[in-house]
Amino acid sequence: MKRMPVPYLLRRLDGGGAIEIQWDQAGHVGIYAARDLRLACQCATCREEMSGRPLLDPEGVPEGIRALELRLVGAYAVQLTWSDGHSTGIYPWELLLDLCPCPACAARRAADPAP
Repeated sequence: MKRMPVPYLLRRLDGGGAIEIQWDQAGHVGIYAARDLRLACQCATCREEMSGRPLLDPEGVPEGIRALELRLVGAYAVQLTWSDGHSTGIYPWELLLDLCPCPACAARRAADPAP
């Protein structure tokens, strides 16, 4: 059975321009650009429910978007309130770990690209 990832630390950086997730005490840290996370939103407004096709137009997401608020959703996700008014997206820990921008995770994704 796959173990559910749970972050050790979660916080906004640079006034919400980035989100830091420390995945463990051993130093696995990902610094996520706010805009990248906003574009990765999986809610029904941003993704077609049946196909998963993106509905969100990247041109409509400001370069300087900020995460204004972080709210834990149970023990499995975080909900972000964005400076563009969007707040319905829930980001499960598993998704965030899959998107981790740290060098080790990026190298792992490059070595084993998804089908």
